[in-house]
Amino acid sequence: MMEKLQEHELGAFLHEHLKDNSRYLIVLDDVWSPSDWSCLEKRSSNDPDCLGSVFPDGGKGSRILLTTRYKEVASHVDVHSIPHEMRLLSKQKSWDLFLRKAFLDIDAESYLPDLKELGEKMVDKCNGLPLAIVLLGGLLSKNMSHIEWKKVHDNMSAYLAKEGSQTGVMTVLNLSYIDLPSYLKPCFLHLSLFPEDYVISTRKLLLLWIVEGFVLEQDRQSMKDTTEIYLNELINRNLIQVNFITKCFKVLRVLDLEGLGIEKVPSIIGELIHLRYLGLRHTGLKMLPLSIGNLRNLQTLDINNLKRVPDVIWKITNMRYLYIEEQEEDDPLKIDTVQNLQILSGITFNQWIRNNSSKLTCLEKLKIEGRCELVEGVEFSNSIAKLHSSLKSLYLKASNESSIPSLAMSSCPHICKLDIKGRMQKLTETFQFPQNLSQLTLEACRLDCDPMPILEKLPKLLTLRLRAGSYLGKEMHVSANGFPRLEKLQLLGLSGLVLLNILKGAMPWLMQLCIHLTPEIFGLHELLNLVDVRILSIPSTWATSLQDQFLFRGIEVSFWGLTSGWNSYMSSKRSNISKLQTGFGTVSWLS
Repeated sequence: MMEKLQEHELGAFLHEHLKDNSRYLIVLDDVWSPSDWSCLEKRSSNDPDCLGSVFPDGGKGSRILLTTRYKEVASHVDVHSIPHEMRLLSKQKSWDLFLRKAFLDIDAESYLPDLKELGEKMVDKCNGLPLAIVLLGGLLSKNMSHIEWKKVHDNMSAYLAKEGSQTGVMTVLNLSYIDLPSYLKPCFLHLSLFPEDYVISTRKLLLLWIVEGFVLEQDRQSMKDTTEIYLNELINRNLIQVNFITKCFKVLRVLDLEGLGIEKVPSIIGELIHLRYLGLRHTGLKMLPLSIGNLRNLQTLDINNLKRVPDVIWKITNMRYLYIEEQEEDDPLKIDTVQNLQILSGITFNQWIRNNSSKLTCLEKLKIEGRCELVEGVEFSNSIAKLHSSLKSLYLKASNESSIPSLAMSSCPHICKLDIKGRMQKLTETFQFPQNLSQLTLEACRLDCDPMPILEKLPKLLTLRLRAGSYLGKEMHVSANGFPRLEKLQLLGLSGLVLLNILKGAMPWLMQLCIHLTPEIFGLHELLNLVDVRILSIPSTWATSLQDQFLFRGIEVSFWGLTSGWNSYMSSKRSNISKLQTGFGTVSWLS
């Protein structure tokens, strides 16, 4: 009876039938064009031009589920909803679907040991496409022999093209091709010139289409713009996957290329508007494009050894962590608009003083480096003082024999870690140090006067590192009650040091001592909490003293760069050392 109904009569019949039911679910599969949907919306018992919905909305929770391969159709059906875009299946889901179709109700385990490897290779070639996987599984379910599966594996394209008659992959593809407008057909056929699974550059593809004459110039629209429209039409018809790759790239949040050799970053990187982390350290890059300033959501930029940093960082107001160490040039760099900045590492002295540091209210860690001859001490000191409420870690690194600007840090009470590498006119007085300082490292400061009388008064200092060139003198003296909370002391590369004198009551909590080119040390026996001694390039003349002061106190001692004389001495004492390792501590030596 229904076969005899006219189109409008069928619409009216369907409307009345659905209206009488409480609610309904209608599934419309594979709608090809907006006009097909518009036709379904028309209903009238008499007038086919009278508009009305075939599907009544009675407010009872009825739903229509529509599938289509075209975004244009999905958008036309309901402009207020966001269409659900089907994604390619993951490797595991592809395999699960294949098992269901290939083995049906049969126990797959009884076949898998022999066929699994072949099956996995064939499923991989389907690239997550459900239609191809279903056809493949149906084909292989007819014959479970290894020989037949091998035949399919060796010529998958031919088998899938003919499998399923009107539903084969090539048949479906042919229908999609027939439906293409004439101007898109040569563009689509052109893709067949590329090898299977070849990743095609969008830029290159568009240029080829123009050269081949597939695109005609139109008024008020360049050939390039027209070509991009053609490409997007093919993408929206799901005939190519280029846009999927592009979209994935454009929504990228993390891009870490550390250690890769890169000559240039293309300006298109500025289109990655969702990017939050960009890692380019040790890539060899010397320049960044100005488009980097478009990355408004970027929170971390990590790069080093640039020739110059483009002066667009001020645009990236969401930046939290900025690492730009070892710039070759000292061009101006505005950063005081980046008020969320928490770590700034590698800005130069000259760049720093040109910014209003009072705006950087979140800055916790700061590393300033480079030449500083033209930096005035009071101005620099004031710029650091403006960070009094946030700064916790400060690293100053001067280059080319220039001197670190004078600095009074007492106005930054929250600084707990301070590193200074570079010449200093003199050591800051104790009262000018942050009173919460817990870790201090000095290197290449070229101090003439013993720094211990000043440093030993820091009440909360836990770690002190005096490295190569920090002190040029011959003697160091630690007074009684000096360093009341010090736990780790490191003296490395102090080539002129010949005497370290520790008075009774000094460094009561020292647990680790690391020394290079060991001087003569007095007062070690008073360090009652010392448990770990690390010694580099020790002279053999210190052997007897070491035995008396360390070995029988259960202290762990590590030696690096021993002389042959000292090796002979230690060899003669191995029986004692073995005993110490099990009962009183550890002695180890490395030549």
